Amino acid sequence: MAFDVSLTALKGVGPRMAERLERLGLRSVEDLLFHLPYKYQDRTRVVAIGSLQPGVEAVIEGEIEVCDIKFGKRRSLLCRMGDGSGSIMLRFFHFSAKQKQALERGVRLRCYGEVRRGPVMLEMVHPEYRQVGDEMVTPQEEYLTPVYPATDGVAQKTLRQLAVQALNLLRQGEVKDYLPPELLASSGLPSLQQALLEVHQPLPDTPVFELIEGDTPARQRLVLEELLAHHLSLRQLRHKAQQDAAPLLKPTGLLRKKILAALPFALTAAQQRVIAEIDADLAQPFPMQRLVQGDVGSGKTVVAAAAAVHAIEAGYQVAVMAPTELLAEQHRYNFSAWLQPLGLKIAWLSGKQGIKQRRENLALLASGEAALAVGTHALFQDEVVFDQLGLVVVDEQHKFGVHQRLALREKGSRDGQVPHQLIMTATPIPRTLAMTAYADLDNSIIDELPPGRTPVETVVISGERRAEVVARVHKACGEEGRQAYWVCTLIEESEVLQCQAAEEAATMLVEALPDLKIGLVHGRLKPAEKEQLMARFKANELDLLVATTVIEVGVDVPNASLMIIENAERLGLAQLHQLRGRVGRGSVSSSCVLMYHKPLSRQGKARLAALRETNDGFEIARRDLELRGPGEVLGTRQSGVLRLRIADLERDQGLLPEVGRLANELLQRWPGQVAPLIDRWLGDGQRYGDV
Repeated sequence: MAFDVSLTALKGVGPRMAERLERLGLRSVEDLLFHLPYKYQDRTRVVAIGSLQPGVEAVIEGEIEVCDIKFGKRRSLLCRMGDGSGSIMLRFFHFSAKQKQALERGVRLRCYGEVRRGPVMLEMVHPEYRQVGDEMVTPQEEYLTPVYPATDGVAQKTLRQLAVQALNLLRQGEVKDYLPPELLASSGLPSLQQALLEVHQPLPDTPVFELIEGDTPARQRLVLEELLAHHLSLRQLRHKAQQDAAPLLKPTGLLRKKILAALPFALTAAQQRVIAEIDADLAQPFPMQRLVQGDVGSGKTVVAAAAAVHAIEAGYQVAVMAPTELLAEQHRYNFSAWLQPLGLKIAWLSGKQGIKQRRENLALLASGEAALAVGTHALFQDEVVFDQLGLVVVDEQHKFGVHQRLALREKGSRDGQVPHQLIMTATPIPRTLAMTAYADLDNSIIDELPPGRTPVETVVISGERRAEVVARVHKACGEEGRQAYWVCTLIEESEVLQCQAAEEAATMLVEALPDLKIGLVHGRLKPAEKEQLMARFKANELDLLVATTVIEVGVDVPNASLMIIENAERLGLAQLHQLRGRVGRGSVSSSCVLMYHKPLSRQGKARLAALRETNDGFEIARRDLELRGPGEVLGTRQSGVLRLRIADLERDQGLLPEVGRLANELLQRWPGQVAPLIDRWLGDGQRYGDV
């Protein structure tokens, strides 16, 4: 049978339910078959109440001993149920008079729920339950119960009932398998049909841990197919991009020699290697798509500048896009210092610009008078027109959506050519993730820090020891002539509250440290005020800079040797590592103090421990991936990249070589199977490279 039929063909799916299911990307019976469980519940055996432990989920059966309404801060229906081995309380906050009437003394129930500690005895809060009779044996569940990704208006019960219908249809027919049997002959993995049946309806003796961790052959079969679909999608994107034409950039190199000669430092071997890789790309007739990874302070901006003058000398314009005003301003400052002495004009575009200044900069770009544009997302707005855009540099690309990044590339489309693209990140991406998520990009790594840099010592301290931390700031700034950052964080997204917290901290520090010159930087300051304060701090006119996380990237003050981060437990590993990278930029030993507030969660402890144990950005990124998962690390919530249904990049990295082998064979021998395989797993999500 055909599995591409609409879900409305199933019992219980009318127009309204179909609309809700579409929010989950479910339109056809096949979509439902590939909507896979993310965990399981064992409802196949009844557990004696007397053997229950808090925290477990279990099926219990017993008789209502007493049931009554308890009035207090919150009204609740309490029913004590026993089975001879012990008793448990069933607690309902939402209930009707009819429900209370049905749960009378002597009624026998079978319940499923999580066991919790209660004020008097163990409890189940809002368990699923049904009435059972003494005279009949209630059948046990035949399989482990799947739990599916859901959405508002679509209950687990509905998804399970629909999945059962789809699986019954699967037993009557066979879903199309796009991996030919000979391709998987040596793997020992089951057929697609068998794998789907086992993953949706595992037998009771299947260990739940193995099911969730992907260790069963059925799950491995689906993991392999999903990773293969993602890999092929990126291979297609890469092939498609190489069909586009791009300008061949072959300058004399005089501009670059002048810039490098004016630098107060020599390039590291890693920087020189990456620049050579970029030059080779820019000399090709198809667009460069290169990701440059480099730890905090490795000198990515100089590499970007070398690429920029390469394009400018060849007669093209360059756009440099950054995710925040502060980072964009830092790029503007650096590029101006390097390019303006050579007589090159720079246009500046940001969301907070005045109309007159914006018009002037737009005119410079449209006429070609400005060789380089620096800005935030304002660069890809409709009214921005380039005369001849040859290179796009995107910094911290994971903070932009895919559509935003590609919209900027589209601006350079002219006479059938598109600009080259250089993507930079100071958030190193674990190799496994880069191989899968960025398989469409060439990857360069600046794996060397400039000479003279000293590792930052990181300490973790409770907020209760604030007075000691303040004394440490006084010693560093007042006695040793160093500078320090005091970073304020809040869990709230509100910029107003973040600024308020920074203002309160600054007031406290001014009172505690009257002999120090203290400045305050936050997101609500005007760009000119922010720039002026940062310039004063850089010129050593301020001892201590109190700031929100706006200083996360782009700030370079070699004399700053101490950083305090308040509420450090509220930030992610990557952000903490970025902030720490603001110190240790000179030759003097530097420290980062992570102040936390109790109680500290298990994940919070793991994050702070990782920072204390290592300064290596790639190790930090690996641990970040373990703690948060690939979607978070890549910032794919807004970009739509890499939403995995059953695979896990960290857990399943051992399969990646096999994925590469299968991809090569499929492309060579069965190319017709590639597009439908990608469509099955990615569907609407396969827009990595399409605007």
